[in-house]
Amino acid sequence: MTAGISVDLNSDLGEGFGPWSMGDDGAMLDIVSSANLACGFHAGDPVIMTDTAKVAREKGVAIGAHPAFFDLWGFGRRRITGDSPADIEKMVAYQIGALQGVATLAGHRVTHVKPHGALYNMAAADAALAGAIARAIRAVDPGLLFVVLPGSEMERAGHAAGLAVACEVFADRGYLDDGSLAPRGQPGALIHDPEEAAHRTVEMVTAGTVRALSGTMVPVKADTICIHGDSPAAVAMAKAVRSALEEAGVAIRPMHETVGLASSR
Repeated sequence: MTAGISVDLNSDLGEGFGPWSMGDDGAMLDIVSSANLACGFHAGDPVIMTDTAKVAREKGVAIGAHPAFFDLWGFGRRRITGDSPADIEKMVAYQIGALQGVATLAGHRVTHVKPHGALYNMAAADAALAGAIARAIRAVDPGLLFVVLPGSEMERAGHAAGLAVACEVFADRGYLDDGSLAPRGQPGALIHDPEEAAHRTVEMVTAGTVRALSGTMVPVKADTICIHGDSPAAVAMAKAVRSALEEAGVAIRPMHETVGLASSR
């Protein structure tokens, strides 16, 4: 048993658009402690955003903004290089503000920001992009948590901007030796077996390591664990991960509590 450890379990939700739905958000909101809601640029619309925030409030799940490149066609997973850091800063601030508005309408509040897809992966390695995201968060609300890949440019930018950061690990993704995520499409990049994901997650949280695709053990810091909500096995995986963590004595709490930032706002 592992006493005294708390961790957040998060998922990317609200990723439908109009009549098109993605994943089983209702079931995921029964399992996770935080939800990252699409803000309209890669998925999501005012109705979906508001309704998902309302259900999250009713189920006691914290919510955060999940800003992306303006890329509905590619679901925010295409690498877009034409936007300047100044433009990214504005786009991220816009998306955070949009979710704050509808969250207020739903009686909830935004407590964190986690970039989506290609923006997340590019900012992890690009100091200029990471700095733009951090500046946008600080300008909108310096009390928001910045969800980052540990050891990345995003983590460094968050600290430089005076933001509190939540280091994130992924239950359903493979890792490279440098602690970055294996690119989608590479063998082993996506983990589909719930039991394998659960075992890896407990190791990441309790031992602070993850086995990379090469077999090397890589150090990680886990304030929050992501399970993507758009895969067919998402609900089963989330249940397995939560159950395994609780059996190991790990408490599941929203990330703004696990990093000691219970808001007084």
